This record gives sequence, structure tokens and C-alpha cells, in this order.
Amino acid sequence: MSERKQLKTKKIGNRDRTRLSPGQAQQQTESSQPAVTVSPDDFSSRLELMKTEIKQNPDVVFRRFKLGFANLEAAVVLIDGLTDKDLINEIMKSLMYGVAETPPDPQPAAMNIKDFIEEKILPASKIKAVSTVKEAAEEVFTGFSALLIEGMPEILILETPSWKSRGMEEPVTEALVRGPRLGFNETLSDNISLLRRAIASPQLTFVDYWIGKTAKKKLVVAYMDGIVDPEIVREVQTRLERIDIDHVPESGYIEQLIEDNYLSPFPQLQNTERADRVASALLEGRVAILLDGTPFALIVPVTFSMLLQSPEDYYERWFAGSLMRMLRFAVAFVSLFGPSIYISFVSYHPGLIPTKLALSIAGTREGVPYPSFIEALIMEVAIEILREAGLRLPKPVGQTVGLVGGLVIGEAAVRAGIVSPIMVIVVSITAISSFAIPQYGAGIALRILRFGAMFFAALLGLYGVTLFFLLICIHFVKLKSFGVPYASPAVPYRLSDWKDFILRMPILMMKRRPKMLHTKNEVRKG
Repeated sequence: MSERKQLKTKKIGNRDRTRLSPGQAQQQTESSQPAVTVSPDDFSSRLELMKTEIKQNPDVVFRRFKLGFANLEAAVVLIDGLTDKDLINEIMKSLMYGVAETPPDPQPAAMNIKDFIEEKILPASKIKAVSTVKEAAEEVFTGFSALLIEGMPEILILETPSWKSRGMEEPVTEALVRGPRLGFNETLSDNISLLRRAIASPQLTFVDYWIGKTAKKKLVVAYMDGIVDPEIVREVQTRLERIDIDHVPESGYIEQLIEDNYLSPFPQLQNTERADRVASALLEGRVAILLDGTPFALIVPVTFSMLLQSPEDYYERWFAGSLMRMLRFAVAFVSLFGPSIYISFVSYHPGLIPTKLALSIAGTREGVPYPSFIEALIMEVAIEILREAGLRLPKPVGQTVGLVGGLVIGEAAVRAGIVSPIMVIVVSITAISSFAIPQYGAGIALRILRFGAMFFAALLGLYGVTLFFLLICIHFVKLKSFGVPYASPAVPYRLSDWKDFILRMPILMMKRRPKMLHTKNEVRKG
């Protein structure tokens, strides 16, 4: 974790947490509900209070014992399966038998016992003291252990989390030919260590929060201190403060709760499993949000052009990177407007089609009982159903169903005279184009808007397609992501940012960070 410098206490959900501005922090807590203060007078009563707070679930362990160096009772409270049993056993062995030197007299100065235990006995790497049973119970449910000692007015929280987690593997949703193979997993500490390994700099700052009222989860905001615009960090913190929800099972909840316009079909935060993508975004001056329990990190702010970029664009030479990026912009256009342009030409503007091609299309459509719009709608819906079925079935079966289903349905529809062969070709090209978009969320947005473009084409032909395109452009211009225009760097126009827009210029030419982010340090290459 990074240094903590300035502090402001705020609440997320009904749980206290510390709000830290960029490069500033320290810790302080404040309870949103009346907390039960730990009384040192009666050890048994304090332990009963803890049992009442934790509800004595079967997986909760209450282990009572006596300190070896003093005639004092003690107890360790932990959750079986969330804590490291070997470390707990070592700690208890140290408390029951291990004495480094003669301890202080426990009667006149109880706090001396606490200092002695922390400095001479406990082998835990991180220890903190809390004064309320509620705070101690919350820490226990996150995998920490609580140590209660007779006569001590505080409860010691020991860092002993340990649970089974998935190993670091290659990201499934963002496969690359060239680039790092490790991606995030569901363990927050592993994900933070990946970023630390990718960016070995003291400027890399992590600010942790607890989020959720009923089931709390740890969330981390990452940024590069000295590079990021402090206004962006403050905006992220402000939006996180507004979250008031029982449980956040996945980062998709965070994305929906803090985005600028929930009515927009376009994603305004970028989600990724790749640590190298997050590291590059942080070094550009963006902010990352990582949530415990999910391999998907969020990046803000985001522009639409980012959703069509791949980390591989920078790992290959600029010729190949630029070609692939231009191809993605082209396939995004085809994915959005392919069927609508076909509907416009066939239904309203056949004179714009070359004569031989027009005659060929007319021949293939002979006997088809539906207009081109209904024909396209049937095929698009069938493709979407096959795509969804392929995702939900087991991988070996899903691939077979997708391939066989597409061939069988397409061939059967043509033979039955429901659709024309040219329509099968158009829909197939459109479906393949949508698969070439690196970000799954961006592909879904274009697939949704594709049906709108088809309706406009059926009503007004090419005029309807043009009108729909203008509506999307207007929406792009108005849409923002954490204060950054979504259409940047096209609107507002910034020539320097075009070096990493449709073309990926040589790295030697990209000496400055994007101006749209208003970074504190613009130069990234001398």
C-alpha cells in the first residue's frame, strides 16, 4: 500500500472509511452505528459481546487460552477457511510459550503488556488495535484475526488472511499474440502486486476503501501521484462516496453506479483483465479502480477510441499497429451500419448499385416473401441467439453449436426461400466484424445500435442512415467520462493527441501525454 498523507473521513455504504486526496493520507475511523466500546474489566463479558456481534456461526472459531508469561486470559477469534492456520498456530505458540525477556508487570500498566506483545512476541507482519467490538468483528469477516487479552482495553487485529484463489493466468477476454501473459485474478493483493511489478515507482499510489452496507468489500483506487490531474482523482472519490448499496459482487456494479450517463449505450469506463493495460493507463494520467473478488479492473476516464485500441498496438512496430487500428475503426463502422446500408440500397436506392450486381441481387431475392428489413431482422436475431447460446454452453459444445447452428440455419433459410444468399453474406460479415472489436462492452453497444440503424434505414433509406449517424455524433459530442469528452481527441480537436488516435505514430514521436487529461507532468519521453 502507498503512503497516506492527508485525511478526511467519509462514509461509503454505512461503513466508515478514509478519504484521501492525491498524495495525502493518514487513518481515522468513525462509526455510522452506535459501537460497543470494549471494557477491559471483564474478559468473559467482552468475549460474549464478540460472540453476539459475530452471531457464533459454525465457521467462526473462538479459541481461549492463557498467556505463558503472565497469568492472563486471552482468546483468538477467526473464521475457518479465511485465515492462515499455520500462522495462527505460530502466534498462539508464541503467546503461550515463547518469552523473549521478562515481561512488564501486567497489573500497574496494562498498556505495557500491549507494547511488549507487539514488539517481542507476535510474529504477524501487520498489527493494529481497535477499541470497539463492531470494528473487530468487521475485520474478522475479512480474514483477519482478533486477539482479546484480559486487562487490555483494546482488541488487537492480526493480519492472517489466507484463502484459496485462482492462479494468475492469461486473460480470456483479451488474448494477444505478443505481450505479457499474466492477467488479474480474484485476489486484490495479487492484483496490486502485479501493478507494483509493472510500475516500480514510489509515485504509484493506492488508496483503499470499504464499500457495501451489508456485505463489505475492499476497493482500491490507483493513480500516479505527480502525473494524474488531482481533479480526476477527487471526482472518482466523490462518486464513490455516493454509493449506497448492500453488496458489490463485481466491478460492473461500480461501473454502473459511477458512470456519467446511465442511459447511454456506450461504456464510459473501461474494464480489463490485463495488468499491462492498467499500467499504461496509469502512466498516461488515468485512474484505476480495483475491487476484491473480481479480475476486472476499471479505468477512468475513457474515450471511445480507447475501446478500439489493443495493447498489442504498441508492442508491434507502428506500421502494423496503425494498420490494425484502422482496420478496427473500419469493422466498427461495418458492424454498426452493414445491414442498414444493404436495406437502404435494396429498398430505396437500387440505382446506386452497379447494374450487374443489382441484377444478381434481384435474382437471389426472387421468391423471398419478406422485405429486406424483415429479412435482415430475422437473420440478425438468429445470429444473436446463436452467439448467446455459444457463450452459455460448455466451451467444446458451444463452439460446435455455434458453427453447426450457423451453417444449418443459414443453409435451411436460403433453401426455404425465407432469406436471400446475399443477406446471409451481409449478416455474416457484420457478425465477424463485431468480433474484431477488442472491448466486449463496445461490441455490445454497436450491436444494440445496429437494430436502430436498421429501423431508420427501413423508414428513410440512406437519409435515415445519415440521420442516425448524426444522432450518434451528437450523443458522442455531449457525452463525457469524468470530465473528459468521450469523442476526444476528435472533439475538441487536439492535433498532438492524434498521434495515438486512428494511427499509432512511432513511439519516438509520442513524447507527451494526452492533453485531454490535463496531467501535472506532460512529458513522458525526453
